[in-house]
Amino acid sequence: MPRHEKIVILTGAGLSAESGLATFRDSGGIWAQYDYRDVATPDGFQRNPNLVYEFYNMRRREAAKAVPNAAHAALARLQRDYPGDVLLVTQNIDDLLEQAGAQNLIHMHGEMTKMLCTHCDARLPWAEDLSADLACPECELIGGMRPAVVWFGEVPYEMARIATALGACDLFIAIGTSGNVYPAASFVAAALEAGAHTVELNLEPSDTAGYFAERLHGPATEIVPAYIDRLLSE
Repeated sequence: MPRHEKIVILTGAGLSAESGLATFRDSGGIWAQYDYRDVATPDGFQRNPNLVYEFYNMRRREAAKAVPNAAHAALARLQRDYPGDVLLVTQNIDDLLEQAGAQNLIHMHGEMTKMLCTHCDARLPWAEDLSADLACPECELIGGMRPAVVWFGEVPYEMARIATALGACDLFIAIGTSGNVYPAASFVAAALEAGAHTVELNLEPSDTAGYFAERLHGPATEIVPAYIDRLLSE
């Protein structure tokens, strides 16, 4: 029997930073360059949809050039080889974990590789640029297609499933997260309440570092594979 039977792993922007994708809250991050109220809120989309389309089209093109790094590969390997249950919950909207082979995965903030129709709620894979003059493939109405991502003020996806997993886990790991974005920042407290061992793997201490029993800091491509090796050897 493995030491931990149910593992929940939360990942944030720091997981994909070494694949060349910008983080959000660092000094040179995305929110230092853009006002989130303009490009990541329903009101911003109503005010200036073309700006929002331009922002996400640019991010989608950048993400298409990225490849999974050693940390993505290590997490996929853990899911493949660990004898217990491993659920990945990511705040990232890229698909690098899937490219690395991860399967049991929740994109709580949505996916930039999908579109959402505000007319009919269709959610479909989408690799091309989005614009206001496109018609939804499902309802054929024009002007309602938006990135299938969770904006500020919207409820993240699959929160009930995440809450159930946190309440049952015996190991919770947070990787590459700032610890100041809710509800994800509250996951460690929920895991602690369930009696889980808690581990932070981050470039530097997060805002919630004090909640973690173990804290390992450094580049994700170094500390994540090393920690996964440790788990698999136990």
